[in-house]
Amino acid sequence: MAFEIARETSTFKYGMSNPEQLQEWLKSNPQAIGLGFVGRSNVGKSSTINTLFGNKIAKVSKTPGRTREINIFSFKLKKDGKIIEDMPEFYFYDLPGYGHAEVSKEMSKNWELLMSTFFADISLHTLMVNIQDARHPNQKSDQEFHQFLKNFNFETFLLFNKIDKLKKQKERAALNKLKPILSKEFKWVRQIYFTSAEKKDGLAQVEEAIISYLLRQRDLLESM
Repeated sequence: MAFEIARETSTFKYGMSNPEQLQEWLKSNPQAIGLGFVGRSNVGKSSTINTLFGNKIAKVSKTPGRTREINIFSFKLKKDGKIIEDMPEFYFYDLPGYGHAEVSKEMSKNWELLMSTFFADISLHTLMVNIQDARHPNQKSDQEFHQFLKNFNFETFLLFNKIDKLKKQKERAALNKLKPILSKEFKWVRQIYFTSAEKKDGLAQVEEAIISYLLRQRDLLESM
């Protein structure tokens, strides 16, 4: 692959827990090209981000569901081993996990407002990467998230993480059967991957698809 993510350029920019502050940043960056990582608590979202972007940049929470802010990072691409300087800065967003009940009502209310603000005002040049646990796919909270997501127009990838934890062929077969069902039900999901952040399985293909999306969005903006 000629292009790759320049992991050494991944940089933390902002941690946003205030919806008004988030909205101000999003509206001042209407053409930002990037990726939003979202999933239930404890599906390996931070580990996936760290494998893709390096530097152990996303913090792995010891208490799932406690992170209630949106973390914004920037990064660049490489071509043939050299960082491409004349390309726009790309972003990725580490969104707080959904589906975790053990939080206060006040914290939950702020989370809902923060997430609503993000999806309403984020640049349309943003790919959503939904991560689910391969052992417990398509849970009620995942379905609720996709019912929310369908109100928008974001291209979406679905990653079934922790595929290495499925030891039985029967479990893998059941997950394979689910793939076409979800593709039909969730029409905004363009690609589905089986991954393991721990073993790095499948993530090279995800990286390639992400880069393809970023370059496509760059070309689209340059042609406007």
